[in-house]
Amino acid sequence: MKRKKQQFSRRVLAWFDVHGRKDLPWQQDRNPYRVWISEIMLQQTQVATVIPYFQRFMQRFPDIIALADAPVDDVLQHWSGLGYYARARNLHKTARIVRDEHGGVFPTAFDDVQALPGIGRSTAGAILAQALDQRHPILDGNVKRVLARYFAVDGWPGENAVAAALWEHAEALTPHARAADYTQAMMDLGAIVCRRGKPLCAQCPVADDCRARAAARVHELPASKPKRALPVKDVQMLLITNAAGEFLLERRPPSGIWGGLLGFPEIAPEENPVAWAQKTVGHIEVVEAWSILRHTFSHFHLNIKPVIARIESLKPQIMSGDRWLWFDPQASVGGLAAPVRKLMQKYQGGQNNNGQLSLVDL
Repeated sequence: MKRKKQQFSRRVLAWFDVHGRKDLPWQQDRNPYRVWISEIMLQQTQVATVIPYFQRFMQRFPDIIALADAPVDDVLQHWSGLGYYARARNLHKTARIVRDEHGGVFPTAFDDVQALPGIGRSTAGAILAQALDQRHPILDGNVKRVLARYFAVDGWPGENAVAAALWEHAEALTPHARAADYTQAMMDLGAIVCRRGKPLCAQCPVADDCRARAAARVHELPASKPKRALPVKDVQMLLITNAAGEFLLERRPPSGIWGGLLGFPEIAPEENPVAWAQKTVGHIEVVEAWSILRHTFSHFHLNIKPVIARIESLKPQIMSGDRWLWFDPQASVGGLAAPVRKLMQKYQGGQNNNGQLSLVDL
């Protein structure tokens, strides 16, 4: 059995030496900070999408002290568009912990790394393996797929028993030598060859003894997450503008959906926008309402009804705190959720059409 495990890692590494990705931005000038940022960005996000974000992030926050010292708004702005914004908030929290409790040096002990916000077992292992060549198994989505097929592990990997079986296999197969290369090799194998759809089994270095392939079950494994109907929530978003063409935005609470980002005021679908504004921000004139924009999260659909309004008079105390601000869409201050940015672009596109607002479908 030990020999078979060694053969697995040797074949995967031999494939990686020829076909693996070795020129990704975070593989250059490699250190724990750069690897950590890339690993967090790559959660739920494709490599091609991450690359330009990573490069801009490194330009603005070249090291962990720069990240820790930056306002969270700046971090969210550079994350805007990547989604899952809790990742950005956890990056900022972690940077401050490292600055304040670890002397500004990213920890190198596994338990210390895993204790940081937003870093689980697989991410901690990937950071230390790739940055410092420490031997730690990983189990990201790509590796789960490779191992589930190779060992014909039934069930959805999100189930505890299935995950435990996959972790056992990952631990057993991870070699003591070339840990950094093996970690990248397994991620690459899942991304390039052992793909979710249309896997390239003929190009796989471990296809000869893949149990799923032998049983013609490659397309069945790993099992998908059990489907359930997503609930639907409805909301009105108020696009309130002033004479300067700025939008009235509200800072969202630090936790929850789009936590810490700037957004349009939201009210219940049955609430009257003018009455709400009179109680909250001042007097507005409603111009029109647009058709519904649906935004889908992992756990529900959000139906957004955009309501366009002009401010007539603003309560003087509104701008005294940091909850509300007038946002110039030409500026780049603060992070915006994707639907907010889309609606701003739609509004500006309509205003540029001879001053008339066009209802271009999003």
